[in-house]
Amino acid sequence: MQATAYTYDPQTRTGSVLLDDGTPVPFDAPAFDAGGLRLLRPGQRVRIETEGGGADGRITLVTLQTL
Repeated sequence: MQATAYTYDPQTRTGSVLLDDGTPVPFDAPAFDAGGLRLLRPGQRVRIETEGGGADGRITLVTLQTL
């Protein structure tokens, strides 16, 4: 799934992304670390993987979107 980086805190390695419908979804440090990124800037296009759904869903991977 694709999203846009919305917030990112480099000290905690946590943040949030915006889905294409504008819904903000938070991610935790393990999801950021799984993607192998060193930095994330707001506005960057990212690829995310999720686990679960609805209110129980969570992001398990954040990485850069590549074509």
